[in-house]
Amino acid sequence: MAKHDPSLDHIFSALGDPTRRAILARLASGPATVSDLAAPSGMALPSFMGHLRKLEAAGLIETEKTGRVRSCTLNPAAFTPAFDWLEEQRAMWSGRLDRLDALVRMLAAKDKD
Repeated sequence: MAKHDPSLDHIFSALGDPTRRAILARLASGPATVSDLAAPSGMALPSFMGHLRKLEAAGLIETEKTGRVRSCTLNPAAFTPAFDWLEEQRAMWSGRLDRLDALVRMLAAKDKD
């Protein structure tokens, strides 16, 4: 995966707001209407819809309108680029920290001698 994947920018930007993370946490338990999602936020519906648009633009949620009711569902597959990038970072830093640990142990052993 490219280190500068534009989809990562959209995903991490969408995840950067606590309201949007709360929406995703709620949708992890199943689909919900916009009204149900907006109720706990206490914000005006137009402001709340901005959060939904950002999540939808990042591909993290999908919305469907049936009559006057708009429902939202989580799109778990959209998290894959972020998960993969984070896993690459974890592996890289784990290797670096293992090498640092080995160096510290070697230096400590030399000091004992």
